[in-house]
Amino acid sequence: MNSNSKVSVLGINFFNGEPQDVIDILKSGGLLVVPSGPGLGTITKDHQYYSSLIDADIAIPDSGFMVLLFRLLFNKRIKKISGWKFLVAFLADEQVKSSESLFLINPSEKEGISNLLYLRSIGFTLGQDDLYHAPLYGGENVIDPMLLSLIEIKKPRYILNNIGGGTQEKLGSYLKRNLSYRPAIICTGAAIAFLTGRQAKMPLWADKLYLGWLIRCVKNPKIFVPRYLKAFGLFWLIVKFGKNRPNEILQE
Repeated sequence: MNSNSKVSVLGINFFNGEPQDVIDILKSGGLLVVPSGPGLGTITKDHQYYSSLIDADIAIPDSGFMVLLFRLLFNKRIKKISGWKFLVAFLADEQVKSSESLFLINPSEKEGISNLLYLRSIGFTLGQDDLYHAPLYGGENVIDPMLLSLIEIKKPRYILNNIGGGTQEKLGSYLKRNLSYRPAIICTGAAIAFLTGRQAKMPLWADKLYLGWLIRCVKNPKIFVPRYLKAFGLFWLIVKFGKNRPNEILQE
């Protein structure tokens, strides 16, 4: 990755470019993460999560709040790439589609079937053995020897990790460190649910105006209002540390 295409925020190197550039890099493998504003606000408390972000080969700037803060406080432009926008471009890439080597990690059997049917409808060739229903991972250290063994046998080129934020990144880092080969491990979480219809579709104007958080809060306030309130922790972290790694976790 060209150094000019990276911007450091809280010690995390975020990609600053176009979705297709990210896709082209992933064709050679690597771990991609899409940290949210609320997630970034927790990094001084969840050190394993922060370590997984540092371990990633590519972090894309999904948080409009983070992008706006950096522009206002440091006069630095970061090109926002939402997980939704990236995933649309990734699934439309003909080389990705023709590889016939996609494996899905899903939060439930129901979500897995929904994702499978959607991907088949847009031209992917997938079977039931290309799906994995992730268990409920507990604790800071996320490991899954069964999943690791299954991936080693199948050796997919692309692994689409659709489980929840804060956990998927830890699982992605675990896979990256323990697999014998280098697939693309893509941690876009619930972004695929916007495409399948399992979550309300994101209007294009809302994504462009950094208002995805507002749409989610209106649609499901009980879940998303408390979640996005956590993003205020990100404000203080960026004010205090900017590009640098927070002092609280310097020694981790």
